[in-house]
Amino acid sequence: VQLVESGGGLAQAGDSLRLSCAASGGALSNYQVAWFRQAQGKEREFVAVLLRDGDFASYTDSVKGRFTVSRDSGMNTVYLQMNALKSEDTAVYYCAARVGNAILRLTTAYNSWGQGTQVIVSS
Repeated sequence: VQLVESGGGLAQAGDSLRLSCAASGGALSNYQVAWFRQAQGKEREFVAVLLRDGDFASYTDSVKGRFTVSRDSGMNTVYLQMNALKSEDTAVYYCAARVGNAILRLTTAYNSWGQGTQVIVSS
C-alpha cells in the first residue's frame, strides 16, 4: 500500500490541525495504521496507532487527550486530529501501515510509509 500524508503547516500554540494519510494500492481497513513524528535532530517517535477495526487506538502519553486518530474507510484515509498544539509538537509527521492488529510502537514494525508532512507550532 502507498501512503501520502497531507494537512501539515504552520500553527500557533493552542491551534488545531488535521493530518490526513491517504492510501492507494490497498484498502486501509486491512491494515493497522500508525502515526510517528520526527523533530529536527531527534529520532522518529511513536505518536498513535489505530487498529484494523478502527475502534481501538493507543497514544503516546504526551498527546493523550489532545490528539485523536480515526479512519474513513470510504475515503481510504486515516486522520490525525491534533488539538491544543504545543511548540514541542513541531516535527515531520509520518503515517505508516502494516498488515496486522497489535499495538506496536516501533518503526521497524511498519513496512509502508508516507513521505511525511511538516508541522510547525509557534509559541
